[in-house]
Amino acid sequence: MPNKLVAGNWKMHGSLAANAALLGELASGGDLGVACAVCVPYPYLGQARDRLDGTAIALGAQDVSEFGEGAYTGEVSAGMLAEFGCRYAIVGHSERRALFAEDDATVGRKAAAALAARLVPIVCVGETLAERESGETMAVIRRQLDAVAGVLGDEVLGSVVFAYEPVWAIGTGRSASAGQVGEVHGEIRGWLRERCAVADLVPILYGGSVKPGNAAELFAVENVDGGLIGGASLVANDFLAICRAAANAQS
Repeated sequence: MPNKLVAGNWKMHGSLAANAALLGELASGGDLGVACAVCVPYPYLGQARDRLDGTAIALGAQDVSEFGEGAYTGEVSAGMLAEFGCRYAIVGHSERRALFAEDDATVGRKAAAALAARLVPIVCVGETLAERESGETMAVIRRQLDAVAGVLGDEVLGSVVFAYEPVWAIGTGRSASAGQVGEVHGEIRGWLRERCAVADLVPILYGGSVKPGNAAELFAVENVDGGLIGGASLVANDFLAICRAAANAQS
């Protein structure tokens, strides 16, 4: 199985002063024993890059354009992100899908753009509460995965990180049970094994109200290779505690 990865998603939070304090605490956290990244808003990429330089914490973006360059006002290309030192780019987050009407094909094209610039896309998939309650969870997950593979091709799936984030557990304080998480992660692993020779080495993260209090239980679930952390990534002690929980589960 892959080593654990914990990626923080700051969403639309931050200020120069608050970021300096948070990044300083993260940078002084020492060797966490696990791969770690923070995905910050675009205006703060330079600040985060400079503060995290020389640490083991990688830099990521929360989105990326499907376009390489051109007359696309407001867009940020994968090449620009790479030039700023990003290693990761989140694509297909449920908020992008719901609030900005990004469909499955768009998510696939964004993942392709990230890979072309040698970024690692963190491809998010997940179902709404209505879809779960109607028994559609696995069909929704497979549809989202198939769309990404249809754009990328099976041969590059080993270069992608996947993240399962049930929409009903994002920012709600609710977290999927260990059993629910294990079921979906097992489905994603099975899908990868149908298509990818290195399926067991592809990280599958869980995102959905992960906190210090539930991180150890979630990270102990088979096929859970770390977390995509929202609100808790804005509190240094919480984020560091989650990273340590991942390291303990890895050992």
